[in-house]
Amino acid sequence: MSVQRGTRSAAERHPVDQVPPPWQLLAAGVQHVAAMYAGVVAPPLIIGAAVGLSALELSLLIGASLFTAGIATMLQSLGVWRIGSRLPLVNGVSFATVAPVLAIAKQHGAQQALPIVYGATLIGGVFVVLAAPYFGKLTRLFPTVVSGTVITLIGLSLFPVSIGWISGSNENAPDYGAPRNILLAACTLLIVLVCNRFLRGFAQRISLLIGLAAGTLLAWPLGAVDASSLAQAPVFSLVTPLHFGAPQFDVAAIVSMLIVMLTVMTESTADMVALGEVVDRPTGEQTIAAGLRADGLATAVSAVFGGMACSAFAQNIGLIALTKIASRYVVAVSGVILLLLGLFPVAGGVVALVPHPVLGGAGIALFGSVAVSGVKTLASADLTVPGNVLIVATSIGIGLIPIVAPGFYHRFPPVVQTVLGSGICAGAVVAVLLNLLLRGGKQRDPVTEG
Repeated sequence: MSVQRGTRSAAERHPVDQVPPPWQLLAAGVQHVAAMYAGVVAPPLIIGAAVGLSALELSLLIGASLFTAGIATMLQSLGVWRIGSRLPLVNGVSFATVAPVLAIAKQHGAQQALPIVYGATLIGGVFVVLAAPYFGKLTRLFPTVVSGTVITLIGLSLFPVSIGWISGSNENAPDYGAPRNILLAACTLLIVLVCNRFLRGFAQRISLLIGLAAGTLLAWPLGAVDASSLAQAPVFSLVTPLHFGAPQFDVAAIVSMLIVMLTVMTESTADMVALGEVVDRPTGEQTIAAGLRADGLATAVSAVFGGMACSAFAQNIGLIALTKIASRYVVAVSGVILLLLGLFPVAGGVVALVPHPVLGGAGIALFGSVAVSGVKTLASADLTVPGNVLIVATSIGIGLIPIVAPGFYHRFPPVVQTVLGSGICAGAVVAVLLNLLLRGGKQRDPVTEG
């Protein structure tokens, strides 16, 4: 994949377009993969268990998800023609697809589910590509007060992920909230903070990676490192097209997936706007449209190779805010690593050695950095205007509902649950609507075309 860099020197280029030295590229790319690996493999793990896949089939499903996430990330960061935002944006498997996939499995049976899921995913990907130019116009609806609110909400909505990594997701499990796990998380967070405070240069920028490595070493003698995934993982596994069956097309499944893809597009748009603020390159209509085309194309490709729908990962926005490494070529390297992890499951097993409590400890600083970026953006908005205060307060309040009370909308139709069940999506929609109602769409910021 090639991209035009222009005639400016490396020193004159925007930090997004600068190419760090090779060893820095690799180290920073590994850091991005470590931050998102659990998020990529979690949806196929849940889906694979729901459809009753064997251990071997499950490893192939995870490999396909990693492989296609790598393709999506390279496509998004490097760009080809009008496809890809050319921002340091990591793409992975969207959690929004888990609920409808489980519903499809329940309706059609485990044996029939995956081909129907891939048929709906393929149509959903094509739909996103076609709808991207129209959705790209949403950037004009994201003035500072809206984008700052969304960025803050992204950070806040990610905290339950970090806390879940520390405590565990099953309240009935014997090790739920175990002091050992909390201690590991606290030590990891402390190491990240100390490294960030006292190290300098590139070593400071990879403080998260240092913390993850040190936390894993601390966890090993405490018996918190599970090496079984490494022992059982095959060295090489080729990702073959249509391994789980040719796509089948079911109208109800397609409609369900199209609704999900609208949610994914809203979240991806919010993530691109947020990342543009963090790296000081405001995203315009063309950038949003190109980024959504990459999401759609990668999703369609994923359906062929056995992966799942792809979308932007908000976790890595926090990493960029924390490390100040904004180069999209670093993220492209992380895409290459993800692709290789899909082909070499044993390498993925090495990454999977990092215990969840260690990830959670680092995630507190990581996701908090996103929220701080949102607060900084809001600081540039005029919060003395009563309408702006109401926009921020109401949007964050509604966006936090599915976070503090996950079952709040359980009596609503599935369509409503899909949209409002995502705090980022719900908060973004409310912020945009309130800006139009209370401010009449005024106070728009100049948009730099990407």
